[in-house]
This record gives sequence, structure tokens and C-alpha cells, in this order.
Amino acid sequence: MFISRLQETMAGRNGLDKLSITLIILSVILNAFTRFSPIFMMFALLIMFYAIWRIFSKNLAKRREENYRFTHIAGDIKESFAQWQYRRQQSKQYKFFTCPDCRSRLRLPRGKGKINITCPKCGQKFRGKT
Repeated sequence: MFISRLQETMAGRNGLDKLSITLIILSVILNAFTRFSPIFMMFALLIMFYAIWRIFSKNLAKRREENYRFTHIAGDIKESFAQWQYRRQQSKQYKFFTCPDCRSRLRLPRGKGKINITCPKCGQKFRGKT
């Protein structure tokens, strides 16, 4: 009974997507900080209401566009964090350089002193200290 009623209610609506789930999680996290400042509770409630509004929205095109933009931004952040973590792990053995011409990243072993570096992509030569 309840499930069929819920299915009828949700027909033609946006439902849960990654942005809605992220907003709900953010709201719960902010709600945990309400004992420190009541302003967190206000933000948590606003975010929760926005997430619920998105879930029950019938404007699917707008909600899909919002979710698409969110997933691309989140993916870019995730990718840059993974690159930072990789560089941090490799930083003891390798020094990273950026080519001044084509902006490609080069990885060279540490402890070689001042060396002439040739970019394998564009052929630009520059000096660097490893």
C-alpha cells in the first residue's frame, strides 16, 4: 500500500540523484554543528529543504542540468585531489616541473643538481634544480 502510493507520488518527479544525496549529507553534517552555533541549524534546514524540493521537482530538464554541472565540478575536484596526492607520494624520489611553453608536467629524479630539461612534448629547453 505505502510503496505503491509512494511510486504514484514520485512518478514524473526528479527523485534522488548525486546532488540531492550530497545536499542531504551536507545538511546532516551541518546539523551536527548546531550546538556550537545556531546559524548552522538555519543553513542545515535551508539545504535540507532545497534537497527535498529537488527530489519532488517535476522540472526534470533543470534538475538534470544542475546534477550534470555538479557531477562535472565534483569530478574535477576529485581528479585534482588525486593528482595532488600522487605528486605528494612521489615527491621524495622525484621533482615535478612544468614546461613554460606547453604547460605539460614533467617528472625528474631528485638529486641530479642543476640540469637542462628538454620537454618531450614540445622540445622547449629550460633549466631546473632537482
